[in-house]
Amino acid sequence: MKQLLLSLFLTTLLSVQTISAQITTPVIKAGFGVDADLRSNFFNGFLTAGNDDWFSNTVGGGGQFMIDTTGAAYIVSRYASMPATRMYPFFRGMRYPQFSVVNNKMLIDGIFIRDHHGDDSTVFASGSNKNGMSPNSWSTPVSQGIPDKNDILDMFMHVRRDGFNSNDSLWMFGGLSIDNTTGNRYFDFEMYQTDIYYDKPSLKFYGYGPDAGHTSWLFDASGNVIRAGDIILTAEYGSSSLSFLEARIWVHQSSLSVTPVAFNWGGQFDGDGNGAAYGYANIAPKTAGAFYTGLQCANNTWAGPFSVVLQNNAVMTNYSARQFMEFSVNLSKLGLDPLVTIGDACALPFRRILVKTRASTSFTAELKDFVGPFSFFRAPRADIATDFPILCQNGVAEIWVTNPVVTSLYTWSTPNGRIVTDTVGDRITIDQPGMYIVRQQLMDSCGSTYASDTIVIAQNNTCDVLKGKPIHFNAIIRDAQAAIISWNSVDIALGVSYEIERSTDAVHFTTVAQVPANNSGIYSHTDDISRITGHELFYRLKFHGTGGQISYTNTIRLLLRFNTKQILTVAPNPVKDRFRLSFFIANEGFVEMNLISSTGELVYTSTVKSVTGLNEWIIERENSWGAGQYILQVKAGNEVFRKRIIITQ
Repeated sequence: MKQLLLSLFLTTLLSVQTISAQITTPVIKAGFGVDADLRSNFFNGFLTAGNDDWFSNTVGGGGQFMIDTTGAAYIVSRYASMPATRMYPFFRGMRYPQFSVVNNKMLIDGIFIRDHHGDDSTVFASGSNKNGMSPNSWSTPVSQGIPDKNDILDMFMHVRRDGFNSNDSLWMFGGLSIDNTTGNRYFDFEMYQTDIYYDKPSLKFYGYGPDAGHTSWLFDASGNVIRAGDIILTAEYGSSSLSFLEARIWVHQSSLSVTPVAFNWGGQFDGDGNGAAYGYANIAPKTAGAFYTGLQCANNTWAGPFSVVLQNNAVMTNYSARQFMEFSVNLSKLGLDPLVTIGDACALPFRRILVKTRASTSFTAELKDFVGPFSFFRAPRADIATDFPILCQNGVAEIWVTNPVVTSLYTWSTPNGRIVTDTVGDRITIDQPGMYIVRQQLMDSCGSTYASDTIVIAQNNTCDVLKGKPIHFNAIIRDAQAAIISWNSVDIALGVSYEIERSTDAVHFTTVAQVPANNSGIYSHTDDISRITGHELFYRLKFHGTGGQISYTNTIRLLLRFNTKQILTVAPNPVKDRFRLSFFIANEGFVEMNLISSTGELVYTSTVKSVTGLNEWIIERENSWGAGQYILQVKAGNEVFRKRIIITQ
């Protein structure tokens, strides 16, 4: 692997200082390999256990790959059987839920996008489109050819923290493959605070910011950030190495007279022409040291499970030398981590990303190709449902989050109803009509509300409580061939029946079995999943009650990644009365759970039988567990996983 020297010299407006960001060898940052290679457990040309990366084509090692590879073999096979599909763009998100903790790193988000190429329908028209202009002024054609040195083939992005705490360093990793491998290549990763989007029918950008088409950073008189704005990372790769990389932020020109607390000004400011009020100013960290890394690939570097499609529509298994470029940025050191700028690690540094190529090294050079804008940092927002929106007298109902995120904390409240179960978790049971509200925090250590949802339960005093209502609905994976769906009902009634519905996307459900009522009130069904090609399934029950009533249970999500390790999750955390522990296991067996206090005392131990797939257990707090920090240790076979939990008063 070719070694790289990256030197970046930035000068502040207020005091002259040199910041060196030299990287001379491939590195691993926050557990992620930055070596211009796509393979996990492979680093700097050798098999190396433990490092994460974009994809995987090795066996074992502990390191994980970040991008969902669903359908990769099918896509590549269609490239051969239907050559026209080589022109189709597509994207894949991160294979883990956002804000998951894997290998003791918090994975915030990730994405892979295959762009149009050749005769491209997402390019800038020939002319004067530039970085400092408002997106409203950019001009784009229906389609046009583009020079191969500017033609984006694929782009990658991943953001994680270097640990599982909100104050661990925030790292951004980017990758780009471009058709041409010689000469200089210039590109920008531009990050917006607004929901900017590109409308292909009108060939225009919409949803841009209020300050000359962007969102400007605002500071108080002391230099504290009071509002984060748009960011751009601009890079230049030469024929042999990455030669330049810097960060800029969108500001009003008057802000340059303020001394920021989180970073320094770098001396450059470029807007829409001379005298522009708003523009991009470059920034540098307060302290010296490496904060940028970057490399380009060696010859015959593996191009990933989706292969790579060149501008001439040739499908290649490997990259040519210098075709794939990779970089990383320590956003915390650079002062762009919300924890650094505004003291809130749970705030999101940006909402959407647009990747662009430029004609030359000048920041104001003509723009060429683009990918996006695409959403980032978008965990599912809480959406709630109930099995009985109208309560009968003395009736009860369940309310649940239909799209729960394992690492989110859900807290319930009601101004005029009654919750009879714990108010923390992704579901509650209620026995009074009224309004019920759920509040979602992205991480258990975040105090700010990410999303909320409300539902109103009415009451009908003239109806009878439905007979045969399903309870204790559950679904588990037995093996790669079958899922077991089970439930109970307290009351037996004629005319009651159930339908088991299955989905691969949690939106479109189909009936896989119809089950009549029985005399025991105990139900179980085995569903054949041997032909399922996706990586997750969703099940729910459709309940046909007496008198024609129809209702649905909550939806259960099952993971089908049978060769994937997944760190355990605990919710809620901090713990008050009980917590739910979730863990994915490739093979059934026995799992030992131990809870250890901060003084090393074993305060809880249990051994349970596990099943293949996702396992969940509820652990009740014991009176002897005082407030403080504990380590939850889970042993599954030869693997040991640990999770820090906090128990409150």
